[in-house]
Amino acid sequence: MAEGVGTKQADISITECSYRRVLEIISSKWSALVIYALEDGSLRYGEARRRIEGISQKMMTQTLRQLERDGLVRREVTPSVPPIVDYSLTTLGESLIRTMRHLKLWTAEYFPLVEKARQEYDRSNGEDAI
Repeated sequence: MAEGVGTKQADISITECSYRRVLEIISSKWSALVIYALEDGSLRYGEARRRIEGISQKMMTQTLRQLERDGLVRREVTPSVPPIVDYSLTTLGESLIRTMRHLKLWTAEYFPLVEKARQEYDRSNGEDAI
């Protein structure tokens, strides 16, 4: 078969796909959970951390810094002793949370079907649940 005939050129690039880069942000469980924690407005560091079960101080700090770097979270310091630090979603972060809410709704409605499909697959393939 001649080259190019019947073959499709790759149009999804792991290095060039901006969609992949956004997926890296929201597929990080901590990033997604921090964004959801800030969904209803500004929170202090400790308040935000208490809302997220299982997140360590180190991971919370790293995640907030990354989200701030990405332009999704705003960090505001009020000079006092000790300083008061509040975190909130930026306009860009607000635009992302609107899209993430759709994914959350899809998950609530359809993830039970994903779980059922996995169970059926595992049963029919003689595999233990993963």
